[in-house]
Amino acid sequence: MKTKSAKPKPRRHAPVRVAVIGAGAIGADHLMNFQRHPSAQIVAIAETDPARARAAAETFNVPEIAADWRALPGRDGIDAVSIALPNHLHAEVALAMLRAGKHVLLDKPMATNARDAARLVAEARARGLVLMVGQNNRFLPEVQTARRLIDAGALGDVYHAKTAWMRRAGIPRIGSWFTQKKFAGGGCAYDIGVHALDRCLYLMDEFAAAAVSGQTYAQFGPRGEGDGAWGKSEIDPSRPFDVDDLCVALIKLKSGRTVLLEASWAAHQAEPDVNGTQVFGAKAGLSLPPLKLFKNSKTGYTTELVNTSCGAPGDNRMTHFVDCVLGRAEPFVKPEESLAVQKILDAIYASAASGREIRLK
Repeated sequence: MKTKSAKPKPRRHAPVRVAVIGAGAIGADHLMNFQRHPSAQIVAIAETDPARARAAAETFNVPEIAADWRALPGRDGIDAVSIALPNHLHAEVALAMLRAGKHVLLDKPMATNARDAARLVAEARARGLVLMVGQNNRFLPEVQTARRLIDAGALGDVYHAKTAWMRRAGIPRIGSWFTQKKFAGGGCAYDIGVHALDRCLYLMDEFAAAAVSGQTYAQFGPRGEGDGAWGKSEIDPSRPFDVDDLCVALIKLKSGRTVLLEASWAAHQAEPDVNGTQVFGAKAGLSLPPLKLFKNSKTGYTTELVNTSCGAPGDNRMTHFVDCVLGRAEPFVKPEESLAVQKILDAIYASAASGREIRLK
């Protein structure tokens, strides 16, 4: 079920001059990985925290610091930006950068609602710019190999999948922006559920949902339990915890196939972290990671550990994005697919709030 995407107009000459917006934990990851590409040049950082900005600029040898991202859209000498900001700023900043003619790499989720996400897709298409959400799970060798197996027909008719990212105690800093709806838009569904969902829909090669039934819970965070150590965001214990720390959803795709999604920041479970996908086909099934293939054979039921030494398109989401801007690669994560994921996330929350299945157009 492939989505159509307008082909961006490539820059076609190096270097690609990149500005990174946000110098927290994700921003540092962006900076480090852009430096791995020989045709990328990091020219600026935008960060509101002066100490954090200086530290990042010194670590990654970045010549310019902007205290406000609004200084960057009109600045010459910037070809592309990567956005590593709290979720509620994704759409606003990305739209301003696209309107200024900059290619945009967004960290997930694409936005905090599908309406804003659709504006980004339309703007990028109209201007012929690269817009990509950094869904890093797609680049994993296990995922790449599994997709090739499915495409080759190894599973036969794929009809159902289960996908999850379940942490026992991994709320990203209670009291930070992550745990407030006005800044994050949602909780574990937006933070880690989106990875499990995108990975699964990519494997099934179908993103359009017909109906979603979801439920969300907040059992640990409001009690101050289940905290993790991720990120550098400021913490204020007086701030409310008003997002989900566990969610479940049944997603019916337009083809009639189904996906069961589970995500948690905190839950009583045997393993500290469970992050994987199972795909069920008429001939065989698979699970990852590690990648295993399950099927009947003449000698009985077999489980095969599959070699996943293959590479992904590009090295990672940052280096691949640079290749896309240069016209050396097609965007591996198409904006229309990320919009479809956003619609499903919206529907999960709408279903949880209303107690009803949500039908999508």
